[in-house]
Amino acid sequence: MSQIDESQHRLTAALGRIRDLAAALEAEARARAAEETGGPSRAELAAALEDERIANAQLEERVKALKSREKGRLTRLEDQLAAERARTVRLDAELTALRQSAADLSDVTEQLRAALADELPDEALVNRAVIAELEALKAQRDADRAEMIEIAEALRPVLAAEPESEEAE
Repeated sequence: MSQIDESQHRLTAALGRIRDLAAALEAEARARAAEETGGPSRAELAAALEDERIANAQLEERVKALKSREKGRLTRLEDQLAAERARTVRLDAELTALRQSAADLSDVTEQLRAALADELPDEALVNRAVIAELEALKAQRDADRAEMIEIAEALRPVLAAEPESEEAE
């Protein structure tokens, strides 16, 4: 009985190998048929792969160029922001000085009015009033100058772009 079992087992294994070989032959026949019926050949597939690699390399170069351009833009914007912050600080300082001068002028003017109401003109008080008024005028002039500089800075890009737009017409 053991010989029958052994023979049956060997026969089953042989049939399995025959099935595997038949499946491999069938797959190979299908591959040949696909090549013969117009399926892409290896050369065509290799050419398509190379085309895709070239396209991918071009896209990578474009991405690098875009990143570089954006980095440049970001740097310019950061520089502009820093310049705007510096201008804001300068204008704030000048505005603070102007407010302080105006407050000093107001105080001295009030003291001068009180002295004149008492009909006691105080020369030192008059001098302080004139000095306070001069300081207020200087602070106002500095604030006006800073404002003109800001306006000129804002107009500079517009004026620089204007000749280009006239040439385009």
